[in-house]
Parts: sequence; C-alpha cells; structure tokens
Amino acid sequence: MSTAPELPKSIETLLNRAVGLPGPAERARLRLAGNLTQAEVAEALGVHRVQVARWETGRAEPRQPHRQAYAQLLHGLATRFPQGESDEMPR
Repeated sequence: MSTAPELPKSIETLLNRAVGLPGPAERARLRLAGNLTQAEVAEALGVHRVQVARWETGRAEPRQPHRQAYAQLLHGLATRFPQGESDEMPR
C-alpha cells in the first residue's frame, strides 16, 4: 500500500514515462542538425551543460519540468531535420 510521501515520486515517475524522447544518439543528432551547442540547449532549458551531455550519452534522463521542454525542442528539431536529411558533420 502506498504512503503519502511516495505519492509525489510515483507521480513524477508516471510523468517522466508519459513524455517520449528519442534515443540519446538521436538527441545529439538533432541538436547538431540545428547547429546548437550543448551550452545553448542547457541555457534554454535552465540546466547545466553537463546535464545535456549526459542526456545525449544515455547516462541520465531528464526529469520534469525539463523533460517536457526538452521533448518540445527535440520534436521541433525533428520536424525541421528528419533523419537522413542532415548535412551537418559531427563535431
């Protein structure tokens, strides 16, 4: 049986699962296709650059509210830069 202190964590877990994100490699591809740096993405989301790096390597997953904002950014980039259409060289 759930106790009151567990409720916020369980809700956070559900919210995190509810917002789908592409895999880590695709996250990096989309950022690069948009000619964005990790620092620019981090500043826009209000996190440290190292967090964006961790999200792009799969070492961490974003939590709310950053997850929702990151998902919106990635969706917008995916619309502009469908897979296979990027001429951007990895950097």
